[in-house]
Formats: sequence, structure tokens, C-alpha cells
Amino acid sequence: MKFVAFNVRDDERKYFENWSKENKIEVTLLKEELTSTTIAKAKGYDAVLGFQTGNYPDNLFDELAKFNVKVFSVRNVGVDNVDLETAGKYNITVTNVPAYSPNAIAEFTITQLLQLLRKQNLFRQRMAKQDFRWAPFVGEELGHMTVGVMGTGRIGRAAIQIYKGFGAKVIAYDPFPNPQLEKEGIYVSQEELFKQADVITLHMPATDENYHCINEDSIKLMKDGVYIVNAARGALIDTEALIAALKNGKVKGAALDTYENEAPIFNHDLSGQAINDPMFKELLAMDNVVLSPHIAFYTETAVQNMVEVSLASAKKVVETGTAKTIVQ
Repeated sequence: MKFVAFNVRDDERKYFENWSKENKIEVTLLKEELTSTTIAKAKGYDAVLGFQTGNYPDNLFDELAKFNVKVFSVRNVGVDNVDLETAGKYNITVTNVPAYSPNAIAEFTITQLLQLLRKQNLFRQRMAKQDFRWAPFVGEELGHMTVGVMGTGRIGRAAIQIYKGFGAKVIAYDPFPNPQLEKEGIYVSQEELFKQADVITLHMPATDENYHCINEDSIKLMKDGVYIVNAARGALIDTEALIAALKNGKVKGAALDTYENEAPIFNHDLSGQAINDPMFKELLAMDNVVLSPHIAFYTETAVQNMVEVSLASAKKVVETGTAKTIVQ
């Protein structure tokens, strides 16, 4: 049994090497992303492990089928960039890591929101000029707010517990309600969530149904001065509509760890290079936006789990033909 992992970062390497040694399975580690060119390096392996926020090559599963690869295991939750239909056509099993660390992402969203509420962008700018006055940047307290959680899977539920710890009133929307949360009576319709929430935090996968669920029309339903938090998927937000609302004050602030056109930007060193993305540059320059490069997941615990679960899933499928983490 032999595996090959693409787009391996230095922080993942020790976990790959330890697992390979413990399980006596050869795992080849490559720094390159999976592209139409590099995919040839998958020849001779039983399983391929991938991790990239951008698109995988269109011919991914056509080529993996030629190489008799049995498993494609992604080291993350989302599979919206994976052609599951073609994988199924070639009988290639796709697995993911459904819960590498829900707390990592939930904690991060609250951290970013608190920076917005306490005007940290503005204070950092002022202090850089050695101006240490307080006024007029009065902060707001989360415990006095209604937080609308969109998506109540593992991450959404972790976020709900943290928000409750701050004393916030929590309401939620999910097309597939959690039975335990239903008993607590926190579910409302999506429209009601937009109308009632002071903070809207997104914890949903990117699907055709919720593409740009935050858009010009949904923003009109929201309270004046609402805050929006997104550490899920960039495609959930119509960025152009959000920027307009941030400018006119309808949206008071946004904490964004994802961006719909992030693939050529996030996790790349673009020092000294021009960024040819006007919307992104506008977000980056806004005082009422806290922007981060898709790092909500990025903790030691999460990285270890992402590597080990993806490897264990691939091993299980090769040995038995099944695993609990199969998505296709």
C-alpha cells in the first residue's frame, strides 16, 4: 500500500511522517498542488491526499482512474471543489475530514468579531502615530447582542456555546435542524434571522442552494448596523453587495476569513507584487473589515487531525472498501 500527498506544508510534515512510521505505509510528500501537470506524479499509488482551496484539475479523476488510484482523500471538510460525479463514474472513493477541530474555527470567528466590536483597526492606526486617546472609538459588548448562527453543524454548534458564554441571545437557521437545538427553541426562518440578528455568522458549506446567500436582497432585510462574520466559504457572500453595504453603513462591520476569489491570493507570498483584484483591495483598505487569509482552522490540533484522519480514511477504504468519512 502506497499513498501520495500533494500540497504538503511544513507544519503537516511531522504528522505525515509519524503516521507513516507507525502504520508502516509509504507516504510520499509533495509540495506541489494538484494540477493537470503534477497529477502524473500520482501514478503507482493506491491513494491520493489533497488539500487546496482552489479548483482541482478538470481531468483529475480521468487521470487517477488510468493510474488505478482507489481513493482521493481531502484533508479538509469541504468538497465543493471536487467533482464527485466523475469520481463516482470511475469508482474512486472520496473521503474528507468532517470534524478536524470545530472549536478552532468557532473560537476564531469570535476573536475576529471582538476586534470589530472594540474598534481595533482604528486603535492600531491611531497608536501607530503615537496617539493614545480613546474617543470617539467606543466599543460594543457582545453580551447585549442577538447573534444569528447560519448553519448548525459541528462548527455552528461550537460557536453557539461560545456566544452563549458571552451572554448573547442566540438564534439559528439550518435547513436540517439539530434535534437537541430544536428543543432549545432557537431556530427561526432564514428571513427572521436576517431581520432579528445584530451579528450574523456563517457556518454553512458552499452549495448551489446557498451561493451568495448574503446578497443585496438579504442585506436589505437586515438591521441597520449589522455585523457579518464568515469563516466558512467565500461563495456564501456576494462581495460587491457587501462592500456597498459596508460603505453606506447598513453593515457596520465584517470579519472575513474567506473571500470568494481567494484562491490566487490566500496562502501565497505576494510581497512586492500587484494584486489585480479591485474588490479584495477595497476590503483590505476598509477600517470596518477584519480580514484574514483563511486561517480559522489553523491550529496544531486541527492540522494533526486533518492529516491523520485523511490518512486513516484512505487506509480503511483500501483495506475494506469503506470508511465513515466517505462522501462519494
